[in-house]
Amino acid sequence: MATYTIKDVSGRSGLSEPTLRYYEDVGLIGPVGRDGTSGHRRYGARDLEQAETLACLRAVGVGIEDMRTYLANRSRGRAAAAEQRDLLLRHAARVEAELAAQQARLSYLRQKAELWDARERGDAAAEDEVMRRLVVAVEGLEALR
Repeated sequence: MATYTIKDVSGRSGLSEPTLRYYEDVGLIGPVGRDGTSGHRRYGARDLEQAETLACLRAVGVGIEDMRTYLANRSRGRAAAAEQRDLLLRHAARVEAELAAQQARLSYLRQKAELWDARERGDAAAEDEVMRRLVVAVEGLEALR
């Protein structure tokens, strides 16, 4: 059976070594076996696969408790499919809200830049048009509060 060092798992999963140790401490990975002579961690294929899954969940902003739920549900298979779907859709909704917030910020920044561009050119008509759009962008920002 192939084993992997913490450095190997870190490199393959993208999780830092301290994160891997933390995930082991909180029970998301492992328990991880140890080398009989050195005492160093020796991850198995299942540990590596779990670290890769956790890295993906972490990358999309899933917290520790939801990671724990996700992993527990994976072992339940089809019986947990609805719960898995709901967990993932809840996080998808959060990401959509974050995207909408970022779009509102981006719109404001672009409208302000266009306003200053129109002012630099001395184009009063363009400035008036941008001001109308800027009001909408500001309302989008206010909705974020």
